[in-house]
Amino acid sequence: MGIKSRKKNQRTSYLIARSEPKSPISEQYRTIRTNIQFSSFEKETKTIMVTSPGPSEGKSTTAANLAIVFAQQGKKVLLVDADLRKPAVHYMFNIVNSIGLTNVLANRMELSNVIFTTGDRYLHLLTSGPIPPNPSELLASNTMEELMKEMQERYDVVIIDTPPLLTVSDAQIVANICEGSIIVLSSGKTEIEHSIKAKELLSSANSSLLGVVLNNKKMKKNKLYRYYGKP
Repeated sequence: MGIKSRKKNQRTSYLIARSEPKSPISEQYRTIRTNIQFSSFEKETKTIMVTSPGPSEGKSTTAANLAIVFAQQGKKVLLVDADLRKPAVHYMFNIVNSIGLTNVLANRMELSNVIFTTGDRYLHLLTSGPIPPNPSELLASNTMEELMKEMQERYDVVIIDTPPLLTVSDAQIVANICEGSIIVLSSGKTEIEHSIKAKELLSSANSSLLGVVLNNKKMKKNKLYRYYGKP
């Protein structure tokens, strides 16, 4: 019982925009949401890819909390776990990852049959599904392009979590069929040259780089509360 409680608390800590919506950190996610909307005021950006240069830099947590704050705004949101190598979305939302994106891409299931609800009427999830032997090929398939169009038709915002840019080509592939991309960096961890290389890789894709999120930046408490609305 004690182990389960700790795991539950750990999952809750990832989704701070849901568990502590009035916290300064949640306000930061709302600021990112606002910046995304202002950056594309002429044409609304509906498909947003979230990635990072390397592993463990906070991309999945950022994607999940962004999905939550968009849903809190009344947008119909789909959070997609396109990290078919090390998926994390199902863990954060405590969902069994037995079906998901890979089932659709393998032409075995329809999108409507693999969508999970979250208790929030505006937020839906598409987990990765079983890990395939050929992630890049599935993401580069015509089926993925068709699926993206279907998701755009059914949802106001589609947020897609992908593998790190510098490890595999998956994020670049997905970027080519997304309208905008976000790079997540970890303060004190992400190396400058890796950040530059990640930006160069995204620049070669058709996706527009919406911005960079600096994660794990430590601030003094009084400064954080005074300037909580600033990046």
